[in-house]
Amino acid sequence: MNYWLLKSEPETYSWEDLTKEKIGTWDGVRNYAARLHLRQMKLGDLCFFYYSVSIKSIIGIVEVVDEAFQDPTDDTGIWSAIRVKPVKLLDHPISLQKLKENPFFEKMILLNNTRLSVQPVSDIEFNEILKLSKFR
Repeated sequence: MNYWLLKSEPETYSWEDLTKEKIGTWDGVRNYAARLHLRQMKLGDLCFFYYSVSIKSIIGIVEVVDEAFQDPTDDTGIWSAIRVKPVKLLDHPISLQKLKENPFFEKMILLNNTRLSVQPVSDIEFNEILKLSKFR
């Protein structure tokens, strides 16, 4: 299993939107590096759901339920999408600031490439964030 982080603006696509849909399509990604990551995702992979822009926090976990397919919002045929389902809302969201303050995360992609909307997360980072979300 691999771990990932997916960014969304809460005004565009929120955790509440996803939970209402039960299975959501992660589409509209228009970055080549992010597309590569979407295409590497496998069924059962877990992803952090991250609110960007205003809130800047990891707020939940989603599971990949459909591997990459042609993005239905793309007429060119070059972009990919996946489908995910909500797994868990974190007990305590983990802010970007909290991650920056912890030297454990200094090499995490989120802190070093803030514009990448789909990115891998190491298993060690994933598990440490889960611990932080419970014992803040």
